[in-house]
Amino acid sequence: MNHINKKGNPYIVDVSNKDITERLAVASGEIKFDKVTFKKIKSFETKKGNLEKTAIIGGIMGAKETSRLIPLCHNIAINHINIEIIKNDKKFSFIVKSTVKTNSNTGVEMEALTAVTISCLTIYDMCKYLNKKIKIQNIHLVSKTGGKSNI
Repeated sequence: MNHINKKGNPYIVDVSNKDITERLAVASGEIKFDKVTFKKIKSFETKKGNLEKTAIIGGIMGAKETSRLIPLCHNIAINHINIEIIKNDKKFSFIVKSTVKTNSNTGVEMEALTAVTISCLTIYDMCKYLNKKIKIQNIHLVSKTGGKSNI
């Protein structure tokens, strides 16, 4: 299936004939800092507030708004969103992991990926006053279950 109809016009794919099943998607990404910047923020506290809590709220809000941000993405009722932010002291980075769950006839991969992306962007926004060379990298789908395909 694609998002282009026979006339060449965009449309939202019809998923009404798909089974409603529990669907879960996990996504991950990394936000990397230089050593000096990381030491200043590894406690998650900045002059702009708590990085971890703010980034989690941002990611949840992003997941809930996915269909408004991504053209032709279905509006899906989300049952659960969990976002973890894990310190990686050796790489001077935070790993952001999101898990999104629904009972629907289409998956929540885009919501999980959006949650990670917005969480990382929130952290960037809160730390850019310290250093603008922060890198957001390796945002990817880790796994998905439900529906026809599992990875």
